[in-house]
Amino acid sequence: MRALICDAYGPIDQLQVRDVPVPEPGPGEVRIRVEAAAVNFPDALIVQGLYQVKPALPFSPGAELAGVVEAVGEGVRHVQPGQRVIGFCGHGAFAEQAVVSALQLMPLPDGMDMDTGAALVLTYGTSLHALKDVGRLQAGETLLVLGAAGGVGLAAIEIARQIGARVIAAASSQHKLDLCRTVGADECINYFTENLRQRLDALTDGQGVQMVYDPVGGDCTEHALRATAWRGRYLVVGFAAGTIPKVPLNLALLKERAILGVFWGEAVRRDPAAHLANMQQLATWFAEGRIRPVISERVGLEGARDAIARMAARQVLGKVVVRPQQ
Repeated sequence: MRALICDAYGPIDQLQVRDVPVPEPGPGEVRIRVEAAAVNFPDALIVQGLYQVKPALPFSPGAELAGVVEAVGEGVRHVQPGQRVIGFCGHGAFAEQAVVSALQLMPLPDGMDMDTGAALVLTYGTSLHALKDVGRLQAGETLLVLGAAGGVGLAAIEIARQIGARVIAAASSQHKLDLCRTVGADECINYFTENLRQRLDALTDGQGVQMVYDPVGGDCTEHALRATAWRGRYLVVGFAAGTIPKVPLNLALLKERAILGVFWGEAVRRDPAAHLANMQQLATWFAEGRIRPVISERVGLEGARDAIARMAARQVLGKVVVRPQQ
């Protein structure tokens, strides 16, 4: 079978598509014929050795997929060969076939195509876990989303609206902010041309936001933390800017602010039942027309390396889907 392979941690342009053996599922595992796999920011980090998880070399990147079950390992009962599924594998999805833990799979929801299914799992799973399980966002609260035009940012906007929160989207261009408005952002801030702290003070009458969703890090972090309300919650989701910020901890003390880490992949491993419940909630919202992943591009395996590089450069709006079979 063909797969995009990382032979050594390093530059993204070293990734190559080549033939590799078909993987066999072990106990509790399932082999999937991959029809679609979405590109995410962690894919760019993991191949460079910059992610908190470092797979054994060589490996194929790609954390989420949709496809058809081809074979099941010992002890697997709830999925069967021929079943259409979506799932989270951490790595291995940018290949014609992939092995996934059966606990991290669910049936492809009725009415959902493979591309949408592949684009749903990581970004929406991360955002729902962050806002509901970690941050406990409530109806009527105000949420600031940094890097709002990326995959997790757009998902956070849609999910927050379903919870009943007011959403302020922050991004680096008007084009990105226009997209944020189409998925439900109430207010928008261009943090390249506007003063983030001053705009947040104006939009909240000086009270600050109750929650910040931050997958970016970098220079905006301290400004956003200073603009949180009394007992506001700051969700640390990732560092797409490439810089892990160092903030004065007295900012947490002065308003009893909480700084909360979000590690969705580990949460899935520790509590697969909660993950499944969240995925079922997302499937229900999709069926009701309340959420829909923004897919900006579709590529074959040969285009996956460039898509990962563009994701690393923050040049992707929404999601790029890789179709290994084309």
